[in-house]
Amino acid sequence: MPPSAAKPKPPHKLEFTMNSLRNTTLSTEDDSMYFEIVTRFWHPNITKINKFDTETRELLTVAEIEGLQTKEPRVRFGGEKAQWMSATDFLKYDSEHLGGTFKATGDTEYRWKTHKGRFQLIKADDPEKKALAEFHPHKRHFFVFRMSRHAYFEVQPIPEIIQAIDKFIVSYLLVERRRRDTRIRVKLERH
Repeated sequence: MPPSAAKPKPPHKLEFTMNSLRNTTLSTEDDSMYFEIVTRFWHPNITKINKFDTETRELLTVAEIEGLQTKEPRVRFGGEKAQWMSATDFLKYDSEHLGGTFKATGDTEYRWKTHKGRFQLIKADDPEKKALAEFHPHKRHFFVFRMSRHAYFEVQPIPEIIQAIDKFIVSYLLVERRRRDTRIRVKLERH
């Protein structure tokens, strides 16, 4: 009997606790990857992405976004001593679509694209356009009541994605903010 091929690792399921881009957590079921996305009331213009370090049991700030709600946000990676950069320098928005491209590690470029209304992360130069991470939106009971399923990311266990997960999260927050801002706003008026 020939040896069986090694089973591929299952994808990581990073689940959102809230539908907010400014105050939520993103974690796996066993909390091996745990990220807190928080905007404090005393700093309403700065959104911090904190990672839970399982060895030291501390929350470490891995990235910050200044002005997520504004037209010109800025980002920085690595904490308080790092330099701010324009979000458009980090994430090159696509003028025709909602997504954008960014470099995570080295020269590897990733692109956010929409497929059936959901964001997918792919390698920019991949001809197959295989999804490395895919967003699944939340579902509600009867479209009104409490959530029956929280929104989550299905992330393939590729080391280069896992190592650059902070840039992956920041880029998602930026493209999702842009998507939410481009929705048609209906203004109700009384006649």
